[in-house]
Amino acid sequence: MASKYVYFFGGGKADGKAEMKNLLGGKGANIAEMTNLGIPVPPGFTITTEVCTYFYEHGRQYPPELEGQVEEALRKLEEMMGRKFGDVEKPLLVSVRSGAASSMPGMMDTVLNLGLNDRTVEGLAKETQDERFAYDCYRRFVAMYGDVVLGLKPVEKDDVDPFDELIEKMREKRGVEFDNQLSVADLKELVQQYKNLIREKLSTEFPQDPMAQLWGSIGAVFGSWNNPRAIAYRELNDIPADMGTAVNVQCMVFGNMGDDSGTGVGFTRNPATGENVFYGEYLINAQGEDVVAGIRTPQPINKIQKSDPNTLSLEETMPEIYQELDEIRRKLDRHYRDMQDIEFTIQKGKLWMLQTRSGKRTGFASFKIAVDMVREGILSKEEALMRVEPDQLNQLLRPIFDPRAKQEALKSGSFLAKGLNAGPGAATGRIVFNAPDATEWVKRGERVILVRLETSPEDIRGMHASQGILTARGGMTSHAALVGRQMGKVCVVGCNDLEISYRDRLMRVNGRVVKEGDWISIDGTTGEVFAGEIPTEPSEVLRVLLDKTLGPEDSQVYQDYMALLSWADECRRLGIWTNADQPNQAETAIAFGAEGIGLTRTEHMFFEGDRIDAVREMILAADLEGREKALAKLLPMQKEDFKGIFRVMNGRPVTIRTLDPPLHEFLPHGRQELQKLATQMGVSVDRVEAKMQGLHEANPMLGHRGCRLGIVYPEITSMQARAIMEAACEVTQEGIPVHPEIMIPLVGHVAELKNQRKVVEQAAREAMDHYGVTVDYRVGTMIEVPRGAVTADEIAREADFFSFGTNDLTQTVYGISRDDAGKFLPAYIEMRIWEHDPFDRLDQVGVGTLMEIGVKKGRATKPNLKIGICGEHGGEPSSVEFCHRIGLDYVSCSPYRVPIARLAAARAAIREKQAKG
Repeated sequence: MASKYVYFFGGGKADGKAEMKNLLGGKGANIAEMTNLGIPVPPGFTITTEVCTYFYEHGRQYPPELEGQVEEALRKLEEMMGRKFGDVEKPLLVSVRSGAASSMPGMMDTVLNLGLNDRTVEGLAKETQDERFAYDCYRRFVAMYGDVVLGLKPVEKDDVDPFDELIEKMREKRGVEFDNQLSVADLKELVQQYKNLIREKLSTEFPQDPMAQLWGSIGAVFGSWNNPRAIAYRELNDIPADMGTAVNVQCMVFGNMGDDSGTGVGFTRNPATGENVFYGEYLINAQGEDVVAGIRTPQPINKIQKSDPNTLSLEETMPEIYQELDEIRRKLDRHYRDMQDIEFTIQKGKLWMLQTRSGKRTGFASFKIAVDMVREGILSKEEALMRVEPDQLNQLLRPIFDPRAKQEALKSGSFLAKGLNAGPGAATGRIVFNAPDATEWVKRGERVILVRLETSPEDIRGMHASQGILTARGGMTSHAALVGRQMGKVCVVGCNDLEISYRDRLMRVNGRVVKEGDWISIDGTTGEVFAGEIPTEPSEVLRVLLDKTLGPEDSQVYQDYMALLSWADECRRLGIWTNADQPNQAETAIAFGAEGIGLTRTEHMFFEGDRIDAVREMILAADLEGREKALAKLLPMQKEDFKGIFRVMNGRPVTIRTLDPPLHEFLPHGRQELQKLATQMGVSVDRVEAKMQGLHEANPMLGHRGCRLGIVYPEITSMQARAIMEAACEVTQEGIPVHPEIMIPLVGHVAELKNQRKVVEQAAREAMDHYGVTVDYRVGTMIEVPRGAVTADEIAREADFFSFGTNDLTQTVYGISRDDAGKFLPAYIEMRIWEHDPFDRLDQVGVGTLMEIGVKKGRATKPNLKIGICGEHGGEPSSVEFCHRIGLDYVSCSPYRVPIARLAAARAAIREKQAKG
């Protein structure tokens, strides 16, 4: 039996339905669905996506059966409409539109008014008694066919569209502003100019045969599946390249037949805010492309949208049509159980629906619509959770620039450069180029943006003080990006156009000079950098949760946010923990719903106050006695840090990593700073330089760091373990439960963990004996080198828990440094050598396979081994889903990513449930 390639719709009945998107494309499936619902849809037929696949597999040829099926559908359309294709008295005109299964708005091609030629245009004019209307349609068709099918387009990027250029000249010649002000004679002249242009530029004639026009347009629409913009859109939105597009051939209805006709686009709910109100625009006496082309300013669809009292909404000009349209939008909204993007045409006072599809929306609107639809009884909680992409929650949590002010900044030339959008949100402040200045400026009441070539742990206080962070180097998991996100800072990194001079206290950006103290604004959601001050609007959620400047009862946004995440918590299996180094970070994370701390980086504490001096004294000590003397100064400081965190966490587990970075990172580098340090330590500069030379490493990432430091200098591990356990004992005595988990980093061999565990356990026994308190503590390790994963069964003998440190595991699996990867990574992504930045999205094939091995082997030794992840991937949605799939117990991420991880974990559980049926 011959394959069915053409599906008809019309007269209240359609061959297809909404569930057939993969075959009919989104547009064709939804047109069929609207037809079956009794909604007024111009009749037509859909050529399936299977033809598109055949088209590309057979050198742009069609299946043998297609021509006959198209002709049969065309005859059926003629009979239904009482018109004939190519007839000179009552010509049938059609549109030819694309329609992929996944919506790709504006990416592929459309041809309208097809079937007109030098004879049928006269018949259309006579039949409608409107010569102007007929020639307006003809000039549109010739231009569109010349562009889409014949390929007469601008050659250079700065060229004007050749057809637009001709009509613009005609408007200027006649002294009119809009196309609808041109006379019949003007339109006839334009048609001839268009046809002459095609002949001159392409050495071909505009086709007069309607069947040739039809097949030419069908081929052009199939061909547009692989035009550059469609390819780019698919790549950006992860749409498969092999799914293809359908082609929809539909009877034309005309919005350009006078003042009782029009066209418009609407949304069943507000796509920016999610509010359940009809939202859209329309134009009187126009065709669909006029609304989006921007030649004429559309009018609001209803009175509620009006900002200018002089405008007339559709609700006012055509109240009966508006009422019918509003009823249809309500019907579609409830039927599809999602916000719809609709297109409509009004022809001589009759409403026709041309399209409906799931509407594009902001993250803010996405969650609002999902929550409202649960309350309205349209969606289940699980369905609502699957409607919101986890990353969209960023829009609820971050301050944003005032949209109008940002638009003005773009127009005024304030835009400077663009980097990587590492920390979402908006921030404005005065530029400072070093961390101490940032701290001092803030103390005197300034708002600052810290601008650095790159940041280091020593910049931590300045980063904390700043409104935002901007760096010339680094990627999405650079120090600035990681810490910026953890602090909830707006952050743009890897902005290569910045030429920063610390000495001159200025930066050059594409020929412009920006000095210290100048105002700058950074958009961490887009990566854009602007000169000057752009006003921001705070997030309501943060005002309730953190600032306490807004009551929960006064914020519907907060109430909706809490509702959605409470549903997520009901569904998820994964625990959601946080990475936090200070009590205030822990407080923030708990406010966002964190259930524990998966990573406390003790080295960040070394830069607080004057404790860096004790660290440097320890490093420069000549012997064990000297090191222990310096460490004794650090112990009470670290203990107080841990006590603060334990109190905030109030019985929740706290995972503390022992010292990880190589020691040279704690020493200064400039000659003047070395001299100052030598004076403080009472030693010669030569001795300091000699020590620094001795600590120098060719590749510190793979050198003397992590557990290797603790093995060579066990007194460091011992001091940290004592600080942790003494803090735990003292807080326990306060009546607060404490569950410390001491994590040994960079373990690749079981003997390393065994060595460090013995040091920790001795310190723990001494502390508990001293206080007479028993603390429930654990000792575990980070799995962040490949050998640690493949020998996890051995390491598990000495471990109470595993935590995958996927930042370093990615580095060691790939054999690259994330600090240097920026030199080639953008090219790799652009050339599709790698689909994604592996430091941003977990490499599930390579790094993920090692994680699966680690989980399987670790639990073969200890079936109940607790396993989590504390790399930055712990807050990336696809990585969270992978962690759920391989059976981890928890993910740990930056405080501001906790809500994202909660939603991602719930969606992973729902998908698993759906897969099981």
